[in-house]
Amino acid sequence: MQVTPDDTTPAPTAHRRPRRHWRFAVVLAVVVALCGTGIGLYLNERNTREQTRELVVPPAPDWIELDVTAQDVDPAAQQLSLYVTPIPHGKFAAGPDSQAFGRSVEITATGSPKTVIRAAEGDTATPQLVHAGMYGGTVTDYPFDRFHMEVGFSATSGSAAVPVGVVFTDTDPFFVLRPQATTSGTTAATTSGTTAGTSTGTVTLDAKITRSRSTFILAWFMIAAMWALALAVLGAAEVLYRKREGLVWPSLGWMAASLFALIGMRNAAPGSPPIGSLMDYLAFFWAEGIIAASLACTVLSGIRTEHRLRREREREAAADS
Repeated sequence: MQVTPDDTTPAPTAHRRPRRHWRFAVVLAVVVALCGTGIGLYLNERNTREQTRELVVPPAPDWIELDVTAQDVDPAAQQLSLYVTPIPHGKFAAGPDSQAFGRSVEITATGSPKTVIRAAEGDTATPQLVHAGMYGGTVTDYPFDRFHMEVGFSATSGSAAVPVGVVFTDTDPFFVLRPQATTSGTTAATTSGTTAGTSTGTVTLDAKITRSRSTFILAWFMIAAMWALALAVLGAAEVLYRKREGLVWPSLGWMAASLFALIGMRNAAPGSPPIGSLMDYLAFFWAEGIIAASLACTVLSGIRTEHRLRREREREAAADS
């Protein structure tokens, strides 16, 4: 008896291989594109931050350069830590290209609180801590909180005012500072420009402070992840309820773990935002509520189902006996 081929037999899978290769190529292209975009964003942020900016350079040959480095932005305390290194120029230096002072100089920083930096003749320039107050922002606006900072610098030698220049560097990885400086009677310089100051030696440094781009990206990712996890738990709870499943312990364990995992994720937010921040009202509180409600409803539905199944088994056992 001759066996004829069955027309319904699936064709060889050789024709499926190109499709699989096509899908693999698409996935590989997407991964390469995402990695390339990430590298481009990183290089752009690296090149636009931690830059040294000459904000004010006096035209006088004899002046004091203040190298101001912003190292720690504390939104909770509304305070910015600045390290100020005075460098003498001209007759105030002990010699050409020397960082030792040839004359005694007193530098006053009107921060919060007021700080006086004294350099005696023969002293070498060393960084001095200056605290500057921040205003105009609320830390609970995280990650959209932004602040302003202002601090004034003046210098004297004996009873005479000394011209002051400002060179600014931002090193805080969580914030971006956009500084400007004004001298007495002179318009402010831009963040990348330089203005010539007057001979009064008074400079006011102000800056706009915002979160860094990487902080924004991570905060938005955490918000999206919270919502995605909450909706996943809600969908799983709805499936278990419709199928009238009992107490499915692996599912219940996953839901309970998700409830506590979100707390750890929220506490890992860069900058340690206080509870009650905008991010909490956007995602965290809602996600926790959805997961807790889904878990409770699933447990209650499972308990009812388990009791119903137990009663059915008891009736079947009574009927068989």
